[in-house]
Amino acid sequence: MSLKRVISWKILLPSCAKSRKIKNSSSEPSKSNLISKQVSLQRLSLSDVSNPGSPISLSDLSNSLVGSNLHIFTLKELKEMTQNFSKSEFLGEGGFGPVYKGYISDKLRPGLEAQPVAVKKLDLNGSQGHREWLAEVIFLGQLKHPHLVNLIGYCYENEHRLLVYEYMAKGNLDNQLFKNYSETLPWLTRIKIAIGAAQCLAFLHEEEKPVIYRDFKAANILLDSDYNAKLSDFGLATDGPLGDNSHITTCVMGTEGYAAPEYINTGHLTTMCDVYSFGVVLLELLTGKRSVDKNRPKREQDLVEWARPILKDCHRLNQIMDPRLEGQYSTEGAKKVAALAHQCLSHSSKSRSTMRVVVKTLEPLLDLTDIPIGPFVYTVNPEGKICDEPRIRKVCEEIGEKKYYEKGQIRHQKGRKHHHRRRIKASSKSRAVHSDTTLYKALGTSLYTPRN
Repeated sequence: MSLKRVISWKILLPSCAKSRKIKNSSSEPSKSNLISKQVSLQRLSLSDVSNPGSPISLSDLSNSLVGSNLHIFTLKELKEMTQNFSKSEFLGEGGFGPVYKGYISDKLRPGLEAQPVAVKKLDLNGSQGHREWLAEVIFLGQLKHPHLVNLIGYCYENEHRLLVYEYMAKGNLDNQLFKNYSETLPWLTRIKIAIGAAQCLAFLHEEEKPVIYRDFKAANILLDSDYNAKLSDFGLATDGPLGDNSHITTCVMGTEGYAAPEYINTGHLTTMCDVYSFGVVLLELLTGKRSVDKNRPKREQDLVEWARPILKDCHRLNQIMDPRLEGQYSTEGAKKVAALAHQCLSHSSKSRSTMRVVVKTLEPLLDLTDIPIGPFVYTVNPEGKICDEPRIRKVCEEIGEKKYYEKGQIRHQKGRKHHHRRRIKASSKSRAVHSDTTLYKALGTSLYTPRN
């Protein structure tokens, strides 16, 4: 499993070049005292500890995060967890650096349960550095939400910077959606993932000190064994505007294909930039296509520009739906997701929905019942007769469930789930496979009446 490397681009704006002035007053409180006072009142901000002119020490960092339950690991402990960062434990690599699977034994230290973990190691020559590592610790060390990945602890030893997370068994959405996995993500699973990610963004935006995630994309949505979505990689996250300020101005950073146009053009960053990025991911879930792919035909390389006009036309929506779904999705749900994606992708940030509205729009889609069960397929021998038709009918009467016959097997369908199969002997001769509609036309009502 490989993690997509962050593609970052920066535009130097006047505000980025201005250095922060620090008063050299003897009455100025020490950094550790300032942090202790702030953390007792409200959440510690990244700006409180990321001043390059006065880097935070390990003791100041640990003191500022008292009560966060973060463990401070030694490099030796992390080497033991990952078998000295063995290649066999390598999970992938992003802009931050390589990620390894590790295992915490129940004997490592009191109060820390045995569990698999993911250990992220800062690449000293990579595109990210101490500031991004610190952002992860500050944000994930203080913010708690069911759809935020759990940061277990960190290592800050000499030049080494490492992070230890809960292990997410299904990897990230980018791999699940775009790699050649044997199974396609079902429609309802995609909606579930979108809802979880939306709930997390809404939580971040509604904090007393709002957080702008800034790098929302499929690769940063991790999935546990039940496909519950959790956001990770807060390296580019930043505190949002406060008071009467409508935005903050910052250097443009992020991933190509996901950043909002106003942010790219002006450097103005708001929570609406996250909403735009969420719209891009919604579009990826609908189409099964990456936001940018130079291998596609030229007019389709930029997914948003290609699909945006179609999102408004429900009669053309099937042109962009992921063909791997094979029609197994709610038509009504797809229309609502398309309309929502179109709104999130509006050129005007003021026309976009808030993430709370996005959540309220998506949640009811899990209850829609207009998802087709799928075509019935029968295996027919060369003479044109259904193999073992009497036995098929007998099993149908006994079980009373919907089923179809395929390649010598009866497959049971109950609701939306596929259950165990029952083997039926059939002729070893070559067979032709026909849809239920084709068989109905050929055999008439003696077979059955197909669904409309």
